[in-house]
Amino acid sequence: MKIFSAEQIYKADKATLEKQDISSEELMERAATQMFNWMHVRMQGAPVKIHLFCGIGNNGGDGIALARHLFEHGYDIAVYVVKYSDKRSNDFLVNLERLKDRKIWPVFLDDKSDLPNISQDDIIVDAVFGIGLNRTPDDWVTKLISHLNDSKAFILAVDIPSGLFTNCVPENLDSVIKANYVLSFQVPKLVFFLPQTGVFVEQWEVLDIGLDSEFLMKEETEYDLIAKSEVLQFYRPRTKYSHKGTYGHALIVGGSYGKIGAVTLSSKAALKSGSGLVTTYIPECGYQILQTSVPEIMVLTNGKTSLETIDFDIKPTVVGIGMGMGIGERTAKALTEFLKVNKLPLVLDADALNILSKNKESLKYLPEESILTPHPKELERLIGKWKDDFDKLKKVKAFSKKYKTIIIIKGAHTITFYQGKGYINTTGNPGMATAGSGDTLTGVITGLIAQGYTNMQAAIFGVYLHGKSGDLALEKTGYQSLVASDIINGLGQAFIDLFKVPEQVSEQQEEDKKENVK
Repeated sequence: MKIFSAEQIYKADKATLEKQDISSEELMERAATQMFNWMHVRMQGAPVKIHLFCGIGNNGGDGIALARHLFEHGYDIAVYVVKYSDKRSNDFLVNLERLKDRKIWPVFLDDKSDLPNISQDDIIVDAVFGIGLNRTPDDWVTKLISHLNDSKAFILAVDIPSGLFTNCVPENLDSVIKANYVLSFQVPKLVFFLPQTGVFVEQWEVLDIGLDSEFLMKEETEYDLIAKSEVLQFYRPRTKYSHKGTYGHALIVGGSYGKIGAVTLSSKAALKSGSGLVTTYIPECGYQILQTSVPEIMVLTNGKTSLETIDFDIKPTVVGIGMGMGIGERTAKALTEFLKVNKLPLVLDADALNILSKNKESLKYLPEESILTPHPKELERLIGKWKDDFDKLKKVKAFSKKYKTIIIIKGAHTITFYQGKGYINTTGNPGMATAGSGDTLTGVITGLIAQGYTNMQAAIFGVYLHGKSGDLALEKTGYQSLVASDIINGLGQAFIDLFKVPEQVSEQQEEDKKENVK
């Protein structure tokens, strides 16, 4: 799914009006009808007070039109117009008149108004600001937003939480609605997936309002959202007459005294993700550990407690390197010398990245489309400090373009970058914030490249599978007890899930859903 900028969404609106020969009022009515249908299915006329806070632009017009539908279906509503400016959009005014025609008189709020009384058992619909917001709200509006957040009522935001910008982090976090649910028109917004802005969006859902499909299909975006449908097209089925050599030979390089577990996890993950053969290149101190704990792999050694050279006489398909390797002088020199002669696809993690960050001249030796999988501190060492999440994305894009690398920014929504484009993952959970999770991801990606996936496919698909495996494992372990080995053990189910048909929701589940709307 594509993630459009605010400017692209406005262009999509314009294209829709022209090609479908409809007015902006009709498009607004579509949006309001979709929102009402979403609410009505879940509430079924429940006797709950619904407070609708509407701005004076098009987002407010959406809220006003929604209020009319709710009223016509018997819901108990209160409508407030937040007068943050003297300007009014035409579509807002049209829908306001329609509301007044039904004898519904909104309460107009300004800087002198008292704050409305709201019970924690009520529902708030936030339609104050939309995607066009480009400045911090006035102090009195911020006070109102804080009042709504403090009410503990369920907050449903229209398109985007009010106070949230689409292209930068808010200056005043108190001026942003903390939404329990966001109904986003046609596409999600980038800010839903970034740590500093995603905290204002507990859950979100896309509502199809019929924007022009040709425009949506042809328009190029800076970000794509990756879910099952996107990665399924990458899947390479196994053929009947294949053999282990058909699926490549992954070489995992790393380890040092006390850190053999890292390469152990990567090696297991490479096997479980489908690599036909796996060889692990480690110092001698890890030999017995690897041969005992992962009998399916082959082991090569060099050095007693850390790697002193990286030189092998096998012909692997891909190399995953850096896990637990250490940054000692001999090891760092060995990595640099290896990079100078290596022509194989590379997945670099952990100490390989730390060594590169200390000797950035070596970055020029990386093969094109090498995959870098840094955690936040490793990323900072590579690209420098960043001001905020948007600055981080800008710096990662520039680094990726300069060195022609694929960079994976690990997080709640891991983002894979290449050639200026970001691919945002939708799987994974907080339980995966555990030791060895990153080592596992490196193994998965390395194993996929061994089988013939392109580096870009392996990065996107590997991140998805890794997260999905963690989600499936979570059902058995809970957040606190999820460990990296659980992620590896769940990879088989993650592959199976690719072809799993969604279960039918029972009537009881639907009833439970209605009961839990708040």
